[in-house]
Amino acid sequence: MTHTTIKTRFAPSPTGHIHLGNARTALFNLLLARRHEGMFLLRMEDTDAERSREEFIHSIEVDLRWLELDWQEGEGVGGEHGPYRQSLRGEIYQHYYARLDSSGLTYPCFCSPQELAVSRRAQLNAGEPPRYSGRCARLSLEERQRRLEQGMAPALRFRVPKGHTIEFTDLVRGPQRFRSDEIGDFIIRRADGTPAFFFTNAVDDALMKVTHVVRGEDHLANTPRQLLLLDALHLPRPEYAHISMITGGDDTPLSKRHGSLSVAALREAGFLPGAIVNFLARMGHYYGHDEYLDLSQLAAQFDVGRLSHAPAAYDDSRLLFWQREAVCHARGDELWSWAGAEVHAIVPEEEAEAFIAAVRGNVLMPDDILQWARIVYRDELELGRSEVALVQGADGDFFRHALAALALHGTDFMALAGEIRRRSGVKGKALFLPLRVALTGRRDGPEMGRLLPLIGFERARQRLERWVNTR
Repeated sequence: MTHTTIKTRFAPSPTGHIHLGNARTALFNLLLARRHEGMFLLRMEDTDAERSREEFIHSIEVDLRWLELDWQEGEGVGGEHGPYRQSLRGEIYQHYYARLDSSGLTYPCFCSPQELAVSRRAQLNAGEPPRYSGRCARLSLEERQRRLEQGMAPALRFRVPKGHTIEFTDLVRGPQRFRSDEIGDFIIRRADGTPAFFFTNAVDDALMKVTHVVRGEDHLANTPRQLLLLDALHLPRPEYAHISMITGGDDTPLSKRHGSLSVAALREAGFLPGAIVNFLARMGHYYGHDEYLDLSQLAAQFDVGRLSHAPAAYDDSRLLFWQREAVCHARGDELWSWAGAEVHAIVPEEEAEAFIAAVRGNVLMPDDILQWARIVYRDELELGRSEVALVQGADGDFFRHALAALALHGTDFMALAGEIRRRSGVKGKALFLPLRVALTGRRDGPEMGRLLPLIGFERARQRLERWVNTR
Protein backbone atom coordinates (compact mmCIF):
# COMPACT_ATOMS: atom_id res chain seq x y z
CA MET A 1 0.00 0.00 0.00
CA THR A 2 1.36 3.41 -0.95
CA HIS A 3 -0.74 5.46 1.52
CA THR A 4 -0.14 5.66 5.23
CA THR A 5 -3.80 6.41 6.06
CA ILE A 6 -6.35 4.48 4.05
CA LYS A 7 -9.81 5.80 3.35
CA THR A 8 -12.33 3.80 1.36
CA ARG A 9 -15.90 4.60 0.41
CA PHE A 10 -19.24 3.17 -0.60
CA ALA A 11 -21.03 5.48 -3.03
CA PRO A 12 -24.42 4.03 -4.02
CA SER A 13 -27.06 5.68 -6.16
CA PRO A 14 -30.23 5.78 -4.01
CA THR A 15 -32.50 4.56 -6.79
CA GLY A 16 -33.41 1.26 -5.12
CA HIS A 17 -32.61 -1.10 -2.29
CA ILE A 18 -29.15 -2.59 -1.72
CA HIS A 19 -28.73 -5.98 -3.40
CA LEU A 20 -26.02 -8.53 -2.75
CA GLY A 21 -23.57 -7.06 -5.26
CA ASN A 22 -23.83 -3.60 -3.67
CA ALA A 23 -23.52 -5.08 -0.19
CA ARG A 24 -20.35 -6.98 -1.15
CA THR A 25 -18.79 -3.80 -2.55
CA ALA A 26 -19.55 -1.99 0.70
CA LEU A 27 -18.20 -4.92 2.72
CA PHE A 28 -14.89 -5.15 0.84
CA ASN A 29 -14.34 -1.40 1.19
CA LEU A 30 -15.02 -1.57 4.91
CA LEU A 31 -12.77 -4.62 5.39
CA LEU A 32 -9.90 -2.94 3.55
CA ALA A 33 -10.23 0.18 5.69
CA ARG A 34 -10.42 -1.77 8.95
CA ARG A 35 -7.53 -4.02 7.94
CA HIS A 36 -5.31 -0.94 7.87
CA GLU A 37 -7.04 0.98 10.69
CA GLY A 38 -8.36 3.46 8.16
CA MET A 39 -11.70 5.15 7.53
CA PHE A 40 -14.83 4.06 5.68
CA LEU A 41 -17.01 6.75 4.09
CA LEU A 42 -20.61 6.72 2.82
CA ARG A 43 -21.56 9.05 -0.04
CA MET A 44 -24.89 9.25 -1.86
CA GLU A 45 -24.57 9.68 -5.64
CA ASP A 46 -28.06 11.08 -6.11
CA THR A 47 -27.67 13.17 -9.26
CA ASP A 48 -30.47 11.19 -10.94
CA ALA A 49 -33.24 13.43 -9.62
CA GLU A 50 -36.06 11.40 -11.18
CA ARG A 51 -35.08 8.06 -9.64
CA SER A 52 -33.27 9.03 -6.43
CA ARG A 53 -35.58 8.97 -3.44
CA GLU A 54 -35.28 9.77 0.23
CA GLU A 55 -36.75 6.42 1.19
CA PHE A 56 -33.90 4.63 -0.59
CA ILE A 57 -31.30 6.73 1.21
CA HIS A 58 -32.92 5.69 4.48
CA SER A 59 -33.09 2.07 3.34
CA ILE A 60 -29.40 2.02 2.43
CA GLU A 61 -28.43 3.40 5.84
CA VAL A 62 -30.67 0.89 7.64
CA ASP A 63 -29.27 -2.05 5.65
CA LEU A 64 -25.64 -1.05 6.20
CA ARG A 65 -26.15 -0.58 9.92
CA TRP A 66 -28.01 -3.91 10.17
CA LEU A 67 -25.02 -5.60 8.52
CA GLU A 68 -22.83 -3.66 11.00
CA LEU A 69 -21.00 -1.96 8.12
CA ASP A 70 -20.65 1.26 10.08
CA TRP A 71 -19.10 4.30 8.40
CA GLN A 72 -17.07 6.97 10.17
CA GLU A 73 -17.69 9.81 7.73
CA GLY A 74 -20.44 10.74 5.33
CA GLU A 75 -24.20 10.70 5.00
CA GLY A 76 -25.94 10.89 8.35
CA VAL A 77 -22.60 11.09 10.21
CA GLY A 78 -20.97 14.25 8.87
CA GLY A 79 -17.34 15.15 8.37
CA GLU A 80 -15.09 17.89 7.04
CA HIS A 81 -15.55 17.06 3.34
CA GLY A 82 -19.33 17.34 3.03
CA PRO A 83 -21.97 17.67 1.88
CA TYR A 84 -22.12 13.94 1.22
CA ARG A 85 -25.03 13.99 -1.23
CA GLN A 86 -23.99 14.89 -4.76
CA SER A 87 -27.26 16.74 -5.29
CA LEU A 88 -25.99 19.32 -2.77
CA ARG A 89 -22.53 19.74 -4.33
CA GLY A 90 -23.50 21.72 -7.46
CA GLU A 91 -21.33 24.77 -6.65
CA ILE A 92 -18.32 22.54 -6.07
CA TYR A 93 -18.77 20.85 -9.44
CA GLN A 94 -19.29 24.21 -11.17
CA HIS A 95 -15.92 25.36 -9.83
CA TYR A 96 -14.15 22.40 -11.40
CA TYR A 97 -16.08 22.70 -14.68
CA ALA A 98 -14.82 26.28 -14.84
CA ARG A 99 -11.24 25.16 -14.20
CA LEU A 100 -11.42 22.70 -17.09
CA ASP A 101 -13.04 25.31 -19.33
CA SER A 102 -10.37 27.90 -18.56
CA SER A 103 -7.77 25.36 -19.66
CA GLY A 104 -9.58 24.75 -22.95
CA LEU A 105 -10.40 21.18 -21.99
CA THR A 106 -14.18 21.31 -22.51
CA TYR A 107 -16.60 22.21 -25.26
CA PRO A 108 -20.39 22.21 -25.67
CA CYS A 109 -21.93 19.33 -27.61
CA PHE A 110 -25.25 19.81 -29.38
CA CYS A 111 -25.56 16.29 -30.81
CA SER A 112 -28.93 14.68 -30.16
CA PRO A 113 -29.27 11.18 -28.69
CA GLN A 114 -30.53 10.02 -32.08
CA GLU A 115 -27.46 11.37 -33.88
CA LEU A 116 -25.17 9.73 -31.35
CA ALA A 117 -26.97 6.40 -31.70
CA VAL A 118 -26.58 6.48 -35.52
CA SER A 119 -22.87 7.23 -35.18
CA ARG A 120 -22.42 4.46 -32.65
CA ARG A 121 -24.11 1.89 -34.92
CA ALA A 122 -21.96 2.94 -37.87
CA GLN A 123 -18.77 2.50 -35.87
CA LEU A 124 -19.83 -0.91 -34.58
CA ASN A 125 -20.77 -2.03 -38.10
CA ALA A 126 -17.32 -0.95 -39.27
CA GLY A 127 -15.68 -3.01 -36.53
CA GLU A 128 -14.49 0.09 -34.67
CA PRO A 129 -14.80 0.78 -30.93
CA PRO A 130 -17.68 3.23 -30.44
CA ARG A 131 -16.51 6.67 -29.40
CA TYR A 132 -17.60 10.22 -30.01
CA SER A 133 -16.53 11.51 -33.41
CA GLY A 134 -15.57 14.96 -32.12
CA ARG A 135 -18.06 16.64 -34.41
CA CYS A 136 -18.98 19.48 -32.04
CA ALA A 137 -15.35 20.07 -31.09
CA ARG A 138 -14.87 21.53 -34.57
CA LEU A 139 -17.72 24.03 -34.35
CA SER A 140 -16.78 27.69 -34.60
CA LEU A 141 -17.84 30.20 -31.96
CA GLU A 142 -20.44 31.54 -34.37
CA GLU A 143 -21.89 28.08 -34.97
CA ARG A 144 -22.09 27.43 -31.24
CA GLN A 145 -23.80 30.76 -30.64
CA ARG A 146 -26.30 30.12 -33.41
CA ARG A 147 -27.30 26.80 -31.87
CA LEU A 148 -27.68 28.41 -28.45
CA GLU A 149 -29.91 31.11 -29.93
CA GLN A 150 -32.04 28.35 -31.47
CA GLY A 151 -32.68 27.08 -27.93
CA MET A 152 -30.49 23.99 -28.20
CA ALA A 153 -29.20 22.90 -24.77
CA PRO A 154 -25.68 21.48 -25.03
CA ALA A 155 -23.99 18.81 -23.02
CA LEU A 156 -20.42 19.49 -21.92
CA ARG A 157 -17.65 17.23 -23.18
CA PHE A 158 -14.09 16.75 -21.95
CA ARG A 159 -11.38 16.94 -24.61
CA VAL A 160 -9.41 13.72 -24.45
CA PRO A 161 -5.78 14.35 -25.45
CA LYS A 162 -4.66 12.55 -28.59
CA GLY A 163 -1.91 9.97 -28.67
CA HIS A 164 -1.75 9.40 -24.92
CA THR A 165 -1.52 6.16 -22.97
CA ILE A 166 -3.30 6.07 -19.63
CA GLU A 167 -1.62 3.69 -17.21
CA PHE A 168 -2.40 2.55 -13.69
CA THR A 169 -1.90 -0.55 -11.58
CA ASP A 170 -5.13 -2.18 -10.54
CA LEU A 171 -4.77 -3.84 -7.13
CA VAL A 172 -6.67 -6.90 -8.40
CA ARG A 173 -5.80 -7.05 -12.10
CA GLY A 174 -2.30 -5.63 -12.20
CA PRO A 175 -0.92 -3.12 -14.75
CA GLN A 176 -3.52 -1.54 -17.03
CA ARG A 177 -2.95 0.45 -20.23
CA PHE A 178 -5.55 2.35 -22.26
CA ARG A 179 -5.02 4.39 -25.45
CA SER A 180 -6.69 7.78 -25.34
CA ASP A 181 -7.45 7.57 -29.06
CA GLU A 182 -9.83 4.68 -28.33
CA ILE A 183 -11.77 6.61 -25.70
CA GLY A 184 -13.12 9.69 -27.43
CA ASP A 185 -14.31 12.91 -25.85
CA PHE A 186 -16.86 12.11 -23.16
CA ILE A 187 -19.70 13.95 -21.48
CA ILE A 188 -19.05 15.42 -18.04
CA ARG A 189 -22.28 17.43 -17.80
CA ARG A 190 -25.54 16.43 -19.43
CA ALA A 191 -27.69 18.69 -21.56
CA ASP A 192 -30.13 19.13 -18.67
CA GLY A 193 -27.33 20.53 -16.53
CA THR A 194 -26.84 17.49 -14.29
CA PRO A 195 -23.27 16.29 -13.77
CA ALA A 196 -22.19 12.95 -15.23
CA PHE A 197 -20.87 10.00 -13.21
CA PHE A 198 -17.35 10.12 -14.64
CA PHE A 199 -16.92 13.66 -13.35
CA THR A 200 -18.65 13.71 -9.96
CA ASN A 201 -17.38 10.32 -8.87
CA ALA A 202 -13.75 11.17 -9.58
CA VAL A 203 -13.89 14.72 -8.20
CA ASP A 204 -15.63 13.66 -4.99
CA ASP A 205 -13.19 10.83 -4.35
CA ALA A 206 -10.32 13.30 -4.64
CA LEU A 207 -11.90 16.07 -2.55
CA MET A 208 -13.02 13.62 0.14
CA LYS A 209 -9.46 12.22 0.26
CA VAL A 210 -10.47 8.68 -0.67
CA THR A 211 -7.27 6.71 -1.14
CA HIS A 212 -8.64 3.33 -2.29
CA VAL A 213 -11.68 2.49 -4.43
CA VAL A 214 -12.92 -1.10 -4.47
CA ARG A 215 -15.63 -1.48 -7.11
CA GLY A 216 -16.99 -3.89 -9.71
CA GLU A 217 -15.06 -4.80 -12.83
CA ASP A 218 -17.84 -3.21 -14.90
CA HIS A 219 -16.25 0.13 -13.89
CA LEU A 220 -12.78 -0.79 -15.17
CA ALA A 221 -13.33 0.99 -18.50
CA ASN A 222 -14.44 4.12 -16.61
CA THR A 223 -11.13 4.41 -14.80
CA PRO A 224 -8.97 5.88 -17.62
CA ARG A 225 -11.59 8.61 -18.19
CA GLN A 226 -11.58 9.47 -14.52
CA LEU A 227 -7.80 9.50 -14.34
CA LEU A 228 -7.70 11.91 -17.30
CA LEU A 229 -10.03 14.24 -15.41
CA LEU A 230 -8.08 14.02 -12.15
CA ASP A 231 -4.79 14.68 -13.90
CA ALA A 232 -6.26 17.63 -15.79
CA LEU A 233 -7.56 19.11 -12.52
CA HIS A 234 -4.33 18.32 -10.66
CA LEU A 235 -6.28 16.24 -8.15
CA PRO A 236 -4.85 13.11 -6.50
CA ARG A 237 -5.53 9.69 -7.94
CA PRO A 238 -6.89 6.96 -5.67
CA GLU A 239 -5.79 3.38 -6.06
CA TYR A 240 -8.34 1.14 -7.73
CA ALA A 241 -9.29 -2.49 -7.13
CA HIS A 242 -11.84 -3.83 -9.60
CA ILE A 243 -13.49 -6.94 -8.22
CA SER A 244 -15.14 -9.74 -10.15
CA MET A 245 -18.87 -9.77 -10.71
CA ILE A 246 -21.30 -12.04 -8.88
CA THR A 247 -22.89 -14.40 -11.39
CA GLY A 248 -25.92 -16.67 -11.44
CA GLY A 249 -25.96 -20.31 -12.46
CA ASP A 250 -25.72 -19.40 -16.15
CA ASP A 251 -22.51 -17.36 -15.70
CA THR A 252 -24.33 -14.07 -16.37
CA PRO A 253 -24.37 -11.21 -13.83
CA LEU A 254 -26.58 -11.96 -10.87
CA SER A 255 -30.05 -10.49 -11.27
CA LYS A 256 -33.60 -10.86 -10.03
CA ARG A 257 -34.21 -13.72 -12.45
CA HIS A 258 -31.54 -15.71 -10.58
CA GLY A 259 -33.35 -15.10 -7.31
CA SER A 260 -31.15 -12.17 -6.31
CA LEU A 261 -32.70 -10.45 -3.34
CA SER A 262 -32.19 -7.14 -1.65
CA VAL A 263 -30.60 -7.06 1.78
CA ALA A 264 -33.95 -5.90 3.14
CA ALA A 265 -35.70 -8.93 1.60
CA LEU A 266 -33.11 -11.30 3.05
CA ARG A 267 -33.58 -9.71 6.46
CA GLU A 268 -37.36 -10.12 6.15
CA ALA A 269 -36.84 -13.77 5.17
CA GLY A 270 -34.99 -14.34 8.45
CA PHE A 271 -31.34 -14.33 7.46
CA LEU A 272 -28.91 -13.09 10.09
CA PRO A 273 -26.43 -10.31 9.24
CA GLY A 274 -23.48 -12.53 10.14
CA ALA A 275 -24.63 -15.11 7.59
CA ILE A 276 -24.78 -12.56 4.78
CA VAL A 277 -21.44 -10.99 5.72
CA ASN A 278 -19.60 -14.32 5.88
CA PHE A 279 -21.26 -15.44 2.64
CA LEU A 280 -20.29 -12.28 0.75
CA ALA A 281 -16.77 -12.15 2.20
CA ARG A 282 -15.98 -15.44 0.42
CA MET A 283 -17.44 -14.35 -2.91
CA GLY A 284 -14.37 -13.22 -4.79
CA HIS A 285 -12.01 -13.22 -1.80
CA TYR A 286 -10.03 -16.27 -0.65
CA TYR A 287 -9.94 -16.95 3.09
CA GLY A 288 -8.77 -20.55 2.84
CA HIS A 289 -11.26 -21.92 5.39
CA ASP A 290 -14.94 -21.99 6.31
CA GLU A 291 -14.54 -20.77 9.87
CA TYR A 292 -17.24 -18.36 10.94
CA LEU A 293 -15.70 -14.92 11.54
CA ASP A 294 -17.03 -11.67 12.93
CA LEU A 295 -16.27 -8.43 11.10
CA SER A 296 -13.08 -7.69 13.02
CA GLN A 297 -11.78 -11.18 12.23
CA LEU A 298 -12.81 -10.90 8.57
CA ALA A 299 -10.95 -7.58 8.38
CA ALA A 300 -7.83 -8.97 10.05
CA GLN A 301 -7.61 -11.70 7.41
CA PHE A 302 -8.63 -9.52 4.44
CA ASP A 303 -5.99 -9.08 1.75
CA VAL A 304 -6.49 -7.27 -1.56
CA GLY A 305 -4.03 -9.75 -3.05
CA ARG A 306 -6.56 -12.51 -2.38
CA LEU A 307 -9.30 -10.89 -4.45
CA SER A 308 -10.05 -13.12 -7.41
CA HIS A 309 -10.17 -12.32 -11.12
CA ALA A 310 -12.72 -15.06 -11.70
CA PRO A 311 -16.48 -14.42 -11.42
CA ALA A 312 -17.96 -15.25 -8.02
CA ALA A 313 -20.85 -17.68 -8.44
CA TYR A 314 -23.92 -17.24 -6.27
CA ASP A 315 -24.91 -20.46 -4.47
CA ASP A 316 -28.05 -20.74 -2.33
CA SER A 317 -26.61 -23.71 -0.46
CA ARG A 318 -23.60 -21.67 0.65
CA LEU A 319 -25.85 -18.92 1.98
CA LEU A 320 -27.79 -21.51 3.98
CA PHE A 321 -24.51 -22.98 5.25
CA TRP A 322 -23.49 -19.58 6.60
CA GLN A 323 -26.96 -19.06 8.04
CA ARG A 324 -26.57 -22.22 10.09
CA GLU A 325 -23.14 -21.06 11.23
CA ALA A 326 -24.54 -17.66 12.18
CA VAL A 327 -27.30 -19.25 14.25
CA CYS A 328 -24.77 -21.44 16.03
CA HIS A 329 -22.51 -18.47 16.82
CA ALA A 330 -25.17 -15.93 17.78
CA ARG A 331 -25.76 -15.03 21.42
CA GLY A 332 -28.88 -16.43 23.02
CA ASP A 333 -30.43 -13.00 23.48
CA GLU A 334 -29.84 -12.21 19.80
CA LEU A 335 -31.67 -15.38 18.78
CA TRP A 336 -34.50 -14.67 21.20
CA SER A 337 -34.99 -11.24 19.66
CA TRP A 338 -34.68 -12.74 16.14
CA ALA A 339 -37.34 -15.36 16.96
CA GLY A 340 -40.04 -12.69 16.99
CA ALA A 341 -43.22 -11.73 18.81
CA GLU A 342 -45.18 -14.90 18.05
CA VAL A 343 -42.54 -17.06 19.69
CA HIS A 344 -42.37 -14.63 22.62
CA ALA A 345 -46.12 -15.07 23.12
CA ILE A 346 -45.78 -18.87 23.33
CA VAL A 347 -42.56 -19.44 25.27
CA PRO A 348 -42.57 -18.37 28.94
CA GLU A 349 -40.02 -15.61 29.42
CA GLU A 350 -38.35 -17.45 32.28
CA GLU A 351 -37.69 -20.40 29.95
CA ALA A 352 -36.52 -18.34 26.96
CA GLU A 353 -32.81 -18.95 27.52
CA ALA A 354 -33.25 -22.70 27.98
CA PHE A 355 -35.57 -22.95 24.98
CA ILE A 356 -33.16 -21.12 22.66
CA ALA A 357 -30.27 -23.26 23.92
CA ALA A 358 -32.31 -26.40 23.21
CA VAL A 359 -33.40 -25.60 19.65
CA ARG A 360 -30.61 -23.44 18.21
CA GLY A 361 -28.81 -26.39 16.61
CA ASN A 362 -31.94 -27.40 14.71
CA VAL A 363 -33.20 -24.13 13.27
CA LEU A 364 -32.30 -21.96 10.30
CA MET A 365 -35.08 -19.37 10.32
CA PRO A 366 -37.48 -17.80 12.82
CA ASP A 367 -40.27 -19.99 11.43
CA ASP A 368 -38.30 -23.03 12.55
CA ILE A 369 -38.14 -21.63 16.08
CA LEU A 370 -41.87 -20.97 15.96
CA GLN A 371 -42.56 -24.57 14.97
CA TRP A 372 -40.53 -25.86 17.91
CA ALA A 373 -42.22 -23.42 20.26
CA ARG A 374 -45.57 -24.84 19.20
CA ILE A 375 -44.30 -28.42 19.53
CA VAL A 376 -42.97 -27.84 23.02
CA TYR A 377 -45.64 -25.63 24.53
CA ARG A 378 -48.91 -26.30 22.74
CA ASP A 379 -51.13 -29.06 24.17
CA GLU A 380 -52.23 -30.41 20.80
CA LEU A 381 -49.47 -32.24 18.95
CA GLU A 382 -49.94 -32.97 15.26
CA LEU A 383 -48.35 -36.10 13.75
CA GLY A 384 -48.05 -37.03 10.11
CA ARG A 385 -49.41 -40.34 8.83
CA SER A 386 -46.02 -42.07 8.83
CA GLU A 387 -45.27 -40.82 12.35
CA VAL A 388 -48.61 -42.18 13.59
CA ALA A 389 -47.79 -45.55 12.02
CA LEU A 390 -44.36 -45.54 13.65
CA VAL A 391 -45.73 -44.87 17.12
CA GLN A 392 -48.51 -47.44 16.73
CA GLY A 393 -45.93 -50.00 15.68
CA ALA A 394 -44.25 -49.91 19.08
CA ASP A 395 -44.59 -52.84 21.51
CA GLY A 396 -48.06 -53.00 23.10
CA ASP A 397 -46.78 -52.22 26.60
CA PHE A 398 -44.16 -49.71 25.48
CA PHE A 399 -46.11 -46.61 26.46
CA ARG A 400 -47.32 -48.12 29.74
CA HIS A 401 -43.69 -48.61 30.63
CA ALA A 402 -42.99 -45.05 29.46
CA LEU A 403 -45.70 -43.65 31.76
CA ALA A 404 -44.37 -45.63 34.69
CA ALA A 405 -40.86 -44.37 33.97
CA LEU A 406 -42.13 -40.80 33.71
CA ALA A 407 -43.85 -41.10 37.08
CA LEU A 408 -40.63 -42.41 38.59
CA HIS A 409 -38.04 -40.10 36.96
CA GLY A 410 -40.01 -37.08 35.80
CA THR A 411 -38.48 -35.12 32.89
CA ASP A 412 -34.96 -36.54 33.25
CA PHE A 413 -34.87 -38.01 29.75
CA MET A 414 -31.86 -40.28 30.12
CA ALA A 415 -33.23 -41.77 33.34
CA LEU A 416 -36.64 -42.11 31.65
CA ALA A 417 -35.17 -43.93 28.65
CA GLY A 418 -33.09 -46.17 30.89
CA GLU A 419 -36.13 -47.15 32.93
CA ILE A 420 -38.12 -47.98 29.77
CA ARG A 421 -35.25 -50.13 28.51
CA ARG A 422 -35.06 -51.99 31.84
CA ARG A 423 -38.79 -52.62 31.95
CA SER A 424 -39.41 -53.46 28.26
CA GLY A 425 -36.11 -54.81 27.01
CA VAL A 426 -36.41 -52.45 24.02
CA LYS A 427 -33.28 -50.47 23.17
CA GLY A 428 -31.62 -48.36 20.52
CA LYS A 429 -33.66 -46.97 17.67
CA ALA A 430 -36.69 -49.08 18.60
CA LEU A 431 -36.77 -47.27 21.95
CA PHE A 432 -35.73 -43.72 21.16
CA LEU A 433 -37.60 -43.18 17.88
CA PRO A 434 -41.19 -43.94 19.01
CA LEU A 435 -40.54 -42.12 22.27
CA ARG A 436 -39.29 -39.00 20.46
CA VAL A 437 -42.17 -39.08 17.97
CA ALA A 438 -44.78 -39.53 20.71
CA LEU A 439 -43.36 -36.57 22.66
CA THR A 440 -42.59 -34.18 19.76
CA GLY A 441 -44.30 -35.48 16.63
CA ARG A 442 -40.90 -35.45 14.88
CA ARG A 443 -38.41 -38.19 14.02
CA ASP A 444 -35.49 -35.90 14.71
CA GLY A 445 -34.76 -32.58 16.33
CA PRO A 446 -33.11 -31.09 19.41
CA GLU A 447 -31.68 -33.22 22.19
CA MET A 448 -34.52 -34.72 24.19
CA GLY A 449 -32.53 -34.14 27.37
CA ARG A 450 -32.96 -30.40 26.81
CA LEU A 451 -36.44 -30.58 25.31
CA LEU A 452 -38.30 -32.78 27.78
CA PRO A 453 -37.95 -30.45 30.80
CA LEU A 454 -39.47 -27.69 28.65
CA ILE A 455 -42.33 -29.91 27.52
CA GLY A 456 -42.94 -30.52 31.19
CA PHE A 457 -44.27 -33.47 33.18
CA GLU A 458 -48.00 -32.94 32.62
CA ARG A 459 -47.78 -32.33 28.88
CA ALA A 460 -45.43 -35.31 28.48
CA ARG A 461 -47.86 -37.53 30.43
CA GLN A 462 -50.77 -36.51 28.19
CA ARG A 463 -48.76 -37.22 25.04
CA LEU A 464 -47.69 -40.67 26.22
CA GLU A 465 -51.19 -41.61 27.42
CA ARG A 466 -52.51 -40.88 23.92
CA TRP A 467 -50.78 -43.99 22.60
CA VAL A 468 -51.43 -46.50 25.36
CA ASN A 469 -54.57 -48.08 23.81
CA THR A 470 -54.14 -47.33 20.12
CA ARG A 471 -52.74 -50.64 18.87
